[in-house]
Amino acid sequence: MGFPGVWMTESESMIYRVVPKCACSTIGQIMYFSDHGEFFDGDIHDAKTGLHKWSRDDSHAPIERAVHDRTAPAFTCVRNPYARILSSFFDKIAGIQRNGRRYRGNLVPQLAQRYGIDVGSPENDFDFDQIASFRRFLLFARDTIRWRRPMEPDIHWSAMSGHISTFIVNGGRYDRIFFTEALNDGMAQVLADARTPHQVDLANVPRFNESEGHGPKRAFKVSEYFDDLSRHLIWEIYKDDFQLFRYDFDDPDNKMPVGDIDLDEVHAKLGR
Repeated sequence: MGFPGVWMTESESMIYRVVPKCACSTIGQIMYFSDHGEFFDGDIHDAKTGLHKWSRDDSHAPIERAVHDRTAPAFTCVRNPYARILSSFFDKIAGIQRNGRRYRGNLVPQLAQRYGIDVGSPENDFDFDQIASFRRFLLFARDTIRWRRPMEPDIHWSAMSGHISTFIVNGGRYDRIFFTEALNDGMAQVLADARTPHQVDLANVPRFNESEGHGPKRAFKVSEYFDDLSRHLIWEIYKDDFQLFRYDFDDPDNKMPVGDIDLDEVHAKLGR
Protein backbone atom coordinates (compact mmCIF):
# COMPACT_ATOMS: atom_id res chain seq x y z
CA MET A 1 0.00 0.00 0.00
CA GLY A 2 2.92 2.35 0.54
CA PHE A 3 2.34 5.85 1.84
CA PRO A 4 -0.68 7.44 0.14
CA GLY A 5 -1.19 11.11 0.87
CA VAL A 6 2.44 11.69 1.84
CA TRP A 7 4.43 14.70 0.62
CA MET A 8 8.14 15.24 1.22
CA THR A 9 10.48 18.11 0.38
CA GLU A 10 12.97 17.34 -2.39
CA SER A 11 15.78 18.03 0.10
CA GLU A 12 14.18 15.27 2.24
CA SER A 13 14.09 17.68 5.19
CA MET A 14 10.51 16.85 6.27
CA ILE A 15 7.73 14.34 5.60
CA TYR A 16 4.06 15.34 5.74
CA ARG A 17 0.95 13.16 5.72
CA VAL A 18 -1.72 15.33 4.09
CA VAL A 19 -5.10 15.50 5.83
CA PRO A 20 -7.65 17.33 3.64
CA LYS A 21 -9.29 20.45 5.08
CA CYS A 22 -6.49 20.84 7.65
CA ALA A 23 -4.43 23.71 6.19
CA CYS A 24 -2.81 21.35 3.67
CA SER A 25 -2.44 24.06 0.99
CA THR A 26 -0.58 26.35 3.39
CA ILE A 27 1.58 23.54 4.78
CA GLY A 28 2.48 22.36 1.27
CA GLN A 29 3.48 25.89 0.27
CA ILE A 30 5.65 26.25 3.40
CA MET A 31 7.40 23.00 2.49
CA TYR A 32 7.89 24.19 -1.09
CA PHE A 33 9.29 27.54 0.08
CA SER A 34 11.67 25.85 2.52
CA ASP A 35 13.32 24.12 -0.45
CA HIS A 36 13.09 26.75 -3.19
CA GLY A 37 12.92 30.15 -1.47
CA GLU A 38 9.64 30.99 -3.19
CA PHE A 39 6.06 29.80 -3.14
CA PHE A 40 4.61 27.60 -5.87
CA ASP A 41 2.72 29.69 -8.42
CA GLY A 42 -0.72 28.10 -8.23
CA ASP A 43 -2.45 25.47 -6.14
CA ILE A 44 0.23 23.34 -4.49
CA HIS A 45 -1.98 20.29 -5.08
CA ASP A 46 -1.34 20.76 -8.80
CA ALA A 47 2.46 20.90 -8.49
CA LYS A 48 4.08 18.15 -10.56
CA THR A 49 7.64 19.10 -9.60
CA GLY A 50 9.40 20.73 -6.66
CA LEU A 51 7.85 18.46 -4.03
CA HIS A 52 7.88 14.69 -3.66
CA LYS A 53 4.35 13.26 -3.61
CA TRP A 54 3.34 9.64 -3.25
CA SER A 55 1.01 10.11 -6.24
CA ARG A 56 4.14 10.40 -8.41
CA ASP A 57 5.82 7.08 -9.17
CA ASP A 58 9.29 8.63 -9.10
CA SER A 59 8.69 9.79 -5.51
CA HIS A 60 8.01 6.31 -4.11
CA ALA A 61 11.60 5.26 -3.51
CA PRO A 62 12.81 8.45 -1.77
CA ILE A 63 9.70 8.65 0.40
CA GLU A 64 9.92 4.98 1.41
CA ARG A 65 13.60 5.32 2.23
CA ALA A 66 13.17 8.46 4.31
CA VAL A 67 10.16 7.08 6.21
CA HIS A 68 11.77 3.74 7.02
CA ASP A 69 15.17 5.24 7.91
CA ARG A 70 13.55 8.08 9.87
CA THR A 71 16.00 10.55 8.40
CA ALA A 72 13.53 13.45 8.48
CA PRO A 73 10.81 14.60 10.89
CA ALA A 74 7.40 13.21 9.95
CA PHE A 75 4.30 15.18 10.86
CA THR A 76 0.66 15.83 10.17
CA CYS A 77 -1.97 18.38 11.16
CA VAL A 78 -5.51 17.98 12.53
CA ARG A 79 -8.55 20.25 12.90
CA ASN A 80 -11.68 20.49 15.01
CA PRO A 81 -14.13 17.97 13.49
CA TYR A 82 -17.10 20.35 13.71
CA ALA A 83 -15.25 23.08 11.80
CA ARG A 84 -13.74 20.60 9.35
CA ILE A 85 -17.04 19.07 8.23
CA LEU A 86 -18.58 22.54 7.90
CA SER A 87 -15.62 23.62 5.78
CA SER A 88 -16.05 20.54 3.60
CA PHE A 89 -19.71 21.40 3.05
CA PHE A 90 -19.17 25.05 2.17
CA ASP A 91 -16.18 24.32 -0.04
CA LYS A 92 -17.00 21.07 -1.80
CA ILE A 93 -20.82 21.03 -1.80
CA ALA A 94 -22.01 24.64 -1.68
CA GLY A 95 -19.00 26.24 -3.39
CA ILE A 96 -17.83 26.52 -6.98
CA GLN A 97 -14.43 24.93 -7.58
CA ARG A 98 -11.46 26.80 -9.04
CA ASN A 99 -12.22 25.25 -12.46
CA GLY A 100 -15.57 27.07 -12.44
CA ARG A 101 -17.61 23.92 -11.97
CA ARG A 102 -19.23 22.02 -9.14
CA TYR A 103 -17.18 19.46 -7.22
CA ARG A 104 -17.19 15.97 -8.76
CA GLY A 105 -19.51 16.95 -11.58
CA ASN A 106 -22.97 15.57 -10.87
CA LEU A 107 -22.54 15.11 -7.10
CA VAL A 108 -24.55 18.19 -6.11
CA PRO A 109 -27.51 17.34 -8.40
CA GLN A 110 -27.50 13.82 -6.92
CA LEU A 111 -27.61 15.24 -3.40
CA ALA A 112 -30.46 17.54 -4.38
CA GLN A 113 -32.42 14.56 -5.68
CA ARG A 114 -31.62 12.00 -2.97
CA TYR A 115 -31.24 14.15 0.14
CA GLY A 116 -33.14 17.33 -0.70
CA ILE A 117 -30.05 19.50 -0.43
CA ASP A 118 -30.26 23.02 -1.88
CA VAL A 119 -27.06 25.07 -2.09
CA GLY A 120 -28.20 27.95 -4.25
CA SER A 121 -26.03 29.28 -7.07
CA PRO A 122 -23.88 32.27 -7.97
CA GLU A 123 -26.88 33.63 -9.88
CA ASN A 124 -28.99 33.96 -6.70
CA ASP A 125 -25.98 34.91 -4.55
CA PHE A 126 -26.03 31.45 -2.90
CA ASP A 127 -29.38 32.13 -1.22
CA PHE A 128 -30.38 28.91 0.57
CA ASP A 129 -31.16 27.53 4.02
CA GLN A 130 -27.63 26.78 5.17
CA ILE A 131 -28.59 24.95 8.35
CA ALA A 132 -31.17 22.63 6.76
CA SER A 133 -28.94 21.80 3.80
CA PHE A 134 -25.88 21.19 5.95
CA ARG A 135 -27.79 18.76 8.19
CA ARG A 136 -28.95 16.84 5.13
CA PHE A 137 -25.38 16.76 3.84
CA LEU A 138 -24.31 15.34 7.19
CA LEU A 139 -26.71 12.42 6.70
CA PHE A 140 -25.16 11.83 3.29
CA ALA A 141 -21.62 12.00 4.71
CA ARG A 142 -22.55 9.47 7.41
CA ASP A 143 -24.06 7.14 4.81
CA THR A 144 -20.88 7.22 2.71
CA ILE A 145 -18.64 6.54 5.72
CA ARG A 146 -20.82 3.97 7.49
CA TRP A 147 -22.23 2.04 4.55
CA ARG A 148 -20.21 3.33 1.57
CA ARG A 149 -23.37 4.33 -0.27
CA PRO A 150 -24.49 6.05 -2.39
CA MET A 151 -20.72 6.41 -2.96
CA GLU A 152 -17.36 5.80 -1.32
CA PRO A 153 -16.51 8.38 1.36
CA ASP A 154 -14.73 11.42 0.03
CA ILE A 155 -11.29 12.32 1.41
CA HIS A 156 -12.54 15.76 2.45
CA TRP A 157 -15.04 14.43 4.98
CA SER A 158 -13.70 11.00 5.90
CA ALA A 159 -12.24 10.86 9.41
CA MET A 160 -8.82 12.35 10.07
CA SER A 161 -7.86 9.24 12.02
CA GLY A 162 -8.38 7.17 8.88
CA HIS A 163 -5.99 9.32 6.85
CA ILE A 164 -3.43 9.43 9.62
CA SER A 165 -3.54 5.68 10.31
CA THR A 166 -2.29 4.63 6.86
CA PHE A 167 1.12 6.13 7.53
CA ILE A 168 1.43 4.20 10.81
CA VAL A 169 0.05 0.89 9.55
CA ASN A 170 2.56 0.88 6.68
CA GLY A 171 5.59 1.43 8.89
CA GLY A 172 5.81 5.17 9.51
CA ARG A 173 5.99 7.02 12.79
CA TYR A 174 4.97 10.62 13.43
CA ASP A 175 7.32 12.92 15.27
CA ARG A 176 4.64 15.61 15.60
CA ILE A 177 0.90 16.01 15.18
CA PHE A 178 -0.22 19.59 15.64
CA PHE A 179 -3.42 21.62 15.43
CA THR A 180 -4.64 23.73 12.51
CA GLU A 181 -5.87 26.14 15.17
CA ALA A 182 -2.22 26.71 16.23
CA LEU A 183 -0.66 26.30 12.79
CA ASN A 184 2.28 28.67 13.21
CA ASP A 185 3.31 27.12 16.52
CA GLY A 186 3.12 23.61 15.07
CA MET A 187 5.02 24.44 11.90
CA ALA A 188 7.65 26.32 13.91
CA GLN A 189 8.35 23.14 15.85
CA VAL A 190 8.59 21.09 12.65
CA LEU A 191 10.92 23.61 11.01
CA ALA A 192 13.09 23.69 14.14
CA ASP A 193 13.57 19.92 13.77
CA ALA A 194 14.26 20.08 10.03
CA ARG A 195 17.36 21.12 8.11
CA THR A 196 15.95 23.25 5.29
CA PRO A 197 17.80 25.04 2.48
CA HIS A 198 15.77 28.23 3.10
CA GLN A 199 14.43 29.77 6.28
CA VAL A 200 10.69 30.39 6.47
CA ASP A 201 9.28 33.50 8.16
CA LEU A 202 6.02 31.98 9.36
CA ALA A 203 4.63 35.33 10.50
CA ASN A 204 4.57 36.50 6.87
CA VAL A 205 3.32 33.33 5.19
CA PRO A 206 -0.11 33.94 3.60
CA ARG A 207 -2.93 31.48 4.13
CA PHE A 208 -3.37 29.56 0.91
CA ASN A 209 -7.10 28.85 0.97
CA GLU A 210 -7.81 27.71 -2.56
CA SER A 211 -11.60 27.68 -2.01
CA GLU A 212 -11.81 31.22 -0.65
CA GLY A 213 -14.23 33.48 -2.52
CA HIS A 214 -15.83 30.76 -4.68
CA GLY A 215 -18.96 30.09 -2.67
CA PRO A 216 -21.22 31.19 0.17
CA LYS A 217 -19.91 32.47 3.49
CA ARG A 218 -20.97 30.66 6.65
CA ALA A 219 -23.80 32.77 8.09
CA PHE A 220 -24.09 31.35 11.62
CA LYS A 221 -21.86 30.28 14.47
CA VAL A 222 -20.82 26.64 14.43
CA SER A 223 -23.22 25.39 17.12
CA GLU A 224 -26.30 26.57 15.19
CA TYR A 225 -25.66 23.99 12.48
CA PHE A 226 -25.69 21.08 14.92
CA ASP A 227 -28.90 19.96 16.60
CA ASP A 228 -29.08 16.81 18.74
CA LEU A 229 -29.33 14.49 15.73
CA SER A 230 -26.44 16.21 13.96
CA ARG A 231 -24.22 15.88 17.02
CA HIS A 232 -25.16 12.19 17.30
CA LEU A 233 -24.06 11.73 13.68
CA ILE A 234 -20.85 13.67 14.27
CA TRP A 235 -19.97 11.43 17.21
CA GLU A 236 -20.74 8.32 15.15
CA ILE A 237 -18.42 9.49 12.36
CA TYR A 238 -15.64 11.24 14.27
CA LYS A 239 -15.50 9.70 17.74
CA ASP A 240 -11.83 8.72 17.31
CA ASP A 241 -10.95 12.18 16.03
CA PHE A 242 -12.45 13.87 19.08
CA GLN A 243 -10.84 11.49 21.53
CA LEU A 244 -7.37 11.05 20.01
CA PHE A 245 -6.86 14.68 19.03
CA ARG A 246 -8.45 16.15 22.17
CA TYR A 247 -11.22 18.26 20.67
CA ASP A 248 -14.27 19.40 22.64
CA PHE A 249 -17.35 17.44 21.58
CA ASP A 250 -19.59 19.12 24.15
CA ASP A 251 -19.11 22.67 22.84
CA PRO A 252 -19.16 23.00 19.04
CA ASP A 253 -18.19 26.68 19.35
CA ASN A 254 -14.95 25.84 21.14
CA LYS A 255 -12.65 25.26 18.21
CA MET A 256 -9.55 24.80 20.36
CA PRO A 257 -8.33 21.43 21.67
CA VAL A 258 -8.81 20.74 25.37
CA GLY A 259 -5.56 18.81 25.84
CA ASP A 260 -2.31 17.69 24.27
CA ILE A 261 -2.08 14.85 21.78
CA ASP A 262 -0.45 11.69 23.13
CA LEU A 263 1.64 10.41 20.20
CA ASP A 264 2.13 6.98 21.81
CA GLU A 265 -1.63 6.59 22.16
CA VAL A 266 -2.19 7.65 18.54
CA HIS A 267 0.36 5.10 17.27
CA ALA A 268 -1.04 2.34 19.49
CA LYS A 269 -4.68 2.88 18.49
CA LEU A 270 -4.23 3.70 14.82
CA GLY A 271 -1.50 1.15 14.18
CA ARG A 272 -3.74 -1.85 14.71
